[in-house]
Amino acid sequence: MMSLTAERHSVPLNDGNTMPLMGIGTYADPKTTPKGLGYESVKVAIDVGYRHIDGALVYFNEHEVGQAIREKIAEGKVKREDIFYCGKLWNTFHPPELVRPSLERTLKTLQMDYVDLYVVELPMAFKPGDTFYPKDDNGKHIFHKTDLCATWEAMEACKDAGLTKSIGVSNFNRRQLELILNKPGLKHRPVSNQIECHPYFTQPKLLEYCRQKEIVVIGYSPLGTSRDESWVNLTCPPLLKDDLLISIGKKYNKTAAQIALRFNVQRGVAVIPKSFNPDRIKENFQIFDFSLTEDELKAIEGLNRNIRFVELKMWDDHPEYPFHDEY
Repeated sequence: MMSLTAERHSVPLNDGNTMPLMGIGTYADPKTTPKGLGYESVKVAIDVGYRHIDGALVYFNEHEVGQAIREKIAEGKVKREDIFYCGKLWNTFHPPELVRPSLERTLKTLQMDYVDLYVVELPMAFKPGDTFYPKDDNGKHIFHKTDLCATWEAMEACKDAGLTKSIGVSNFNRRQLELILNKPGLKHRPVSNQIECHPYFTQPKLLEYCRQKEIVVIGYSPLGTSRDESWVNLTCPPLLKDDLLISIGKKYNKTAAQIALRFNVQRGVAVIPKSFNPDRIKENFQIFDFSLTEDELKAIEGLNRNIRFVELKMWDDHPEYPFHDEY
């Protein structure tokens, strides 16, 4: 790994663009998150030094995130080209004719001319339309025939139109990545795959496959997740209470969270820890003034339990549910 600093920690993408390895996630449950929290947090993050901001239309706070970025640009703290914003195509917008309008909606919400990365958030199409979680009268999710290659061609057209600098995917398994990579007439490869990745779920096989294909992995839930039982597997013990991470942390005067983040970043895996707490936002960024030894990296890799926090079990009967395969 090249030497990483707080100012310089970007990696090259396979389309010639670059992406900072350290990002901030902005996912929040719209029902429980006070308005304005996303806005304040992104402003703090930019002041601290974050340049990679991960968002999505379906997080319901993209307008706040856009406002925070625009204000920091207006202040002269950053230029637009310093910021790397990732937006996401939601499951109800997979039909090719809906892809560009969905990205345009994100751009309008952000009040920006382009995003840096636009990704297919999940490989599972839902019934098209503006209801993000369509259900029938029995409360069952309404799925839609998924054609990942057709959706990808519409993503390529968005890149060609300059609405996004790069295009990628999220939560794709190897088979689904191969579907795209082997597509006849492929114009642009995915630059990234955003997947769950942390010391209890290190994803060695998918990581290696992505490396071979020059696809950068972005690890979500790099600190484990919030303990929200509506969508999180709570049988998994909290990562940040892990004895090994705590003891390595003591050596460097760092927290277990900082060790977990450094572990991924040092392996070339981008991280997007979500926090709306200013102190935590600062703490998470302080991972560039030390590095782990090879032995420490190996020891942390040894914590892998192959346990997912984010299982998305409510959709496991979807034909393209990505987590039935080994990787």
